[in-house]
Order: sequence, then C-alpha cells, then structure tokens
Amino acid sequence: MNIDLSTPLLAGLSPAQFMRRHWQKKPLLVRGAIAGFKPPVGREALWQLAAQEDVESRLVRHGRQGWSLRRGPFDAGSLPSPRTPGWTLLVQGVDLHSEAVHALMQRFRFVPDARLDDVMISYATNGGGVGPHFDSYDVFLLQAHGRRRWRIGRQKQLDLVEGLPLKILAHFEPEEEYVLEPGDMLYLPPRWAHDGVAEGECMTYSIGFRQPARGELAQDLLQRMADEARDALGDTAYRDPRQPATGAPGAIPAAMHDFARDALQRLLKDDALLALTLGEALTDPKPEVWFPQGEPLGLGAATGVRLDRRTRMMHDARHIFINGEGFSASGRDARLMRRLADARQLSAANVARLSEEARELLDQWAQAGWLHADA
Repeated sequence: MNIDLSTPLLAGLSPAQFMRRHWQKKPLLVRGAIAGFKPPVGREALWQLAAQEDVESRLVRHGRQGWSLRRGPFDAGSLPSPRTPGWTLLVQGVDLHSEAVHALMQRFRFVPDARLDDVMISYATNGGGVGPHFDSYDVFLLQAHGRRRWRIGRQKQLDLVEGLPLKILAHFEPEEEYVLEPGDMLYLPPRWAHDGVAEGECMTYSIGFRQPARGELAQDLLQRMADEARDALGDTAYRDPRQPATGAPGAIPAAMHDFARDALQRLLKDDALLALTLGEALTDPKPEVWFPQGEPLGLGAATGVRLDRRTRMMHDARHIFINGEGFSASGRDARLMRRLADARQLSAANVARLSEEARELLDQWAQAGWLHADA
C-alpha cells in the first residue's frame, strides 16, 4: 500500500494525510468511499452467521416497552420479521468467517495490525438503532445497504441512563447530522458520541480498532511474564545475614520488601522479554477463533504461501509473532518473514529463499491451518 497516494476511501486524502489530520483527532465524512459497493454478506448470510455458536451476535429492540437486549445464537425462527420496525442485529467478527469481508478489512491496513480489530455488521429495520452512545475505540462506519441517519457530537457529559441493558447516554447533544447511503463512510475517533437510526431496512459495516486500556494491557503482560520469571531472573535467593533477633515476628522485614521490589524491577527492565511478551499478546487469537487442520505444503515444489484470514502475524526488530507464538529472527529469514506479515502472502520465489529451518516452520504453520499454499 502506498501511504502517500490519495484514495476515494479517505475522501481524496492519502493514508498519511488522514492519519495526521483525522486519526484520533476529528471525524471524517466520505461520500462514495467505495463506489458501487455491494455488501459481500447479505441479510440471509448474516442471519446464518448469527445462528452459529462460535459467532458473537446481539439483538437490540426499541419500542413501547423501552430497550431490550438478547444475545445469540439465534435460530431461524427467533429473529423478528424484516417488516417489524425498530430492531437491530449486531454480528461481531464477520471478517473471521468471510473471505470477502476479510479482504474489505485489508483496505484499512494503513493503521498497524496491532490496532486493527474486526468487522461488525449491523442490520436494522426501519427506526432501528442502539441509541446514542460512545465507543472507546476508533471506527469506520461503512454504509453497505439502505440509508442510516447519523447524529454525532463531542460529548462532555458521559453519564449513562441507569437501568438499561445498553450503554445509552443520558444527555446526548449532537453537533452534526448526516444521512449515509451505500458506499458512504463516516470515521469517528474514540469518545465521539453518535446515534445511528435506520431509514428503512439498512446494513452498516463497522471496521473497529483495538485500544487496550493501560491496566488491561499491564495485567495481560504481567500474567504472561510471570510464566517466564524464573528463567529470566534465575534462582538467586533472599539472604539476610544481618537480620537481628526480633520481638515482632509478625512484621515483614524491610529488606524483604526491597528484595521483592528489586525482583519486579529486574523483570520489567528485561526489554527482550517485554518485547516477546507484547508480540505474543497482540497476536493471540480471540477465544472463539479456531483453525481447521491444514495440509503440508510440500515445500519441495515451487509453492507460495498466504496467511489464513484468522491468522494474526506481526513483527518487531528481533522477532516474528504469529497467533500468540514468538520466534527470534534475523538476516534474510527475518526480512522475508516480515514481508509475509506485512503482505499476508509470500511468493514461491521468496519461500525458496528461506532457510530450511524457516521453511519447516512454514510447513508446521500450514499443518496447524495458520497459512495455506498459494501457488
């Protein structure tokens, strides 16, 4: 992807310009972001996904009785009729189940994969929506079918209506209003309040981005680093040759407090361990993701490879990460593996340039279903 090339997807801005001017700063309305857009997953296919146990889905209704929320899966007869107004079906992670939706998500890889999360599809009947709310992450709202009216605004009061199953703002003050038609798109930074209401039957694709909270990320990393603490810090034991006799045996010695603090500081100062742990955490598949058993590549032949749509692969200066596993890499192998992570495919000529050990690793990943032959 040429990040300096202007694109209709971003209203004529280049990805570099968009990131400087709008990313996490201000909204962007794009008319005709994808000209002639045809939704790759229609209503019937979406309902079939919502019936699956391994797909996260929610049904939101708004009527005289107020707001209601049900969680899927939903069998064929449990969804309201498309002629019934005021309901919304939300299906999460559709990119994991549809190659076409996964391909759509690749258009947004001018943002690091470490931030790119998933594509949620919102199907709504006339008047359907989820109420005025705000998200704690960036989102591109791509209109796929029908029309949806969006009201948006910077929100000072973040109080929510109490007693509802949804996080709906108690005091929503919109500043701008747009009606999106198929192919139109609206980018919203985190905490921009928005309320989308369907005008007739409609479908919206939401391309969302991960934004882990500091405490959440620290908890995950510390849990992972704890498993490596013994190897990282060795078996140096606490010693107290100058400990005097005590008349308060229940008191924790200050020297033991210092010893514990030093152990943690040494662990956190291990940059190599932190880098390895972070990469493994960022590429760890979601709990509902599973990979069907794959086939060996037969690397004796000229074979290119492509990553499975469910695979998360990233890299840093010293490591390659894939689906929660980290590998040290250097030289030609590292350069080619980084190319695989960035392009999500590697030509047969480049696969042939890998070392025997690296090609064996690709074969293991293929058998695990993480990548596939791409002749």
